Amino acid sequence: MVKRVGVLGLQGAITEHINQLKQLGAEGIAVKTPTDLAQVQALIIPGGESTAISRLIQQIGFYEPIQQFAKNHPVFGTCAGLILCGSSITDGGEKLKPLKLIDIAVTRNGFGRQVDSFETPLDIDSIGQQIPAVFIRAPYIDHVGEGVKILAKIDNRIVMAEHGSVLVSSFHPELTEDNRIMAYFLKKIKEENS
Repeated sequence: MVKRVGVLGLQGAITEHINQLKQLGAEGIAVKTPTDLAQVQALIIPGGESTAISRLIQQIGFYEPIQQFAKNHPVFGTCAGLILCGSSITDGGEKLKPLKLIDIAVTRNGFGRQVDSFETPLDIDSIGQQIPAVFIRAPYIDHVGEGVKILAKIDNRIVMAEHGSVLVSSFHPELTEDNRIMAYFLKKIKEENS
C-alpha cells in the first residue's frame, strides 16, 4: 500500500518534500486544513518562516489538530519545522507558539543569517554516513529533554534528534539528491501502523 504523507502546506519548502516522497514511492499531499490532516499517515512540517507558519497554524485552528495527530502518527520537522515542533525557544520568538511535540529547546537563527548558509556532510546515528545537509538560516537544538535521542551534531551543536515517532532536523534533507533521511522517516509509518 502506498504511504500517504502530508506536508504542511501553509508556507515554505512544500514541493521539494512532495517530490522527494514521490521518488521513494510515497504519495505527498499538501495539507492546508485539519480535514486534509485526517487523510494522511504522517506529517512533515517544512522549512520556511517559523513565525509566519506559527501565525497561520493558529489562524486556521490547526494547533490542537496537529498536536492530536502527533500522538498517533509520525511527524518530521525540518528547519522552521524543527522550531515549531520544539517545546521552547531560547532566543525570543514571542510571536511564535511552539507545538511542543518533542522536548527540545531551540535557538532559532543559531547558525546565522541567510548569507551564512552552508552545506556539509553529516554522519547521522541510525541513518548513515556522509549524508549531505543544507543549512539555510538554520536553528540548532540548545538542549534536549529526557528520552530525546540526539542523532547528529555540528561543532557540539545538536542538529538532528528524535523522540518516538517525532523526528526533527535543523537542515533541509529535501534539497539534496540523498533520500536516506526521508526513507528513515517513512519507516516510522510502518512501525506506527503495524
